[in-house]
Amino acid sequence: MKVTFSIEDESVYRSVKARAAASGRTVREIVEEALREWLDRHEDADDARAAADALAEYEREGGVAAAEYFEHLASELRARYGTAET
Repeated sequence: MKVTFSIEDESVYRSVKARAAASGRTVREIVEEALREWLDRHEDADDARAAADALAEYEREGGVAAAEYFEHLASELRARYGTAET
């Protein structure tokens, strides 16, 4: 997709163009990379917020650690069915 935009700070454009040329890349490639990295950072921030919200809900609802849950489950099974040695 073709997009046209203006970079107000001419020195920024010249610096990007020079670095792109020095690395054998185009300004377009540099801009695409920068946009991808920007999107990734925002997605990471969204994921971190969602994880924090899920953890807060888990704690609010009285959640327990997985190891504690599975030990409790194993205890119930042992009480109901006995152990392998029996």
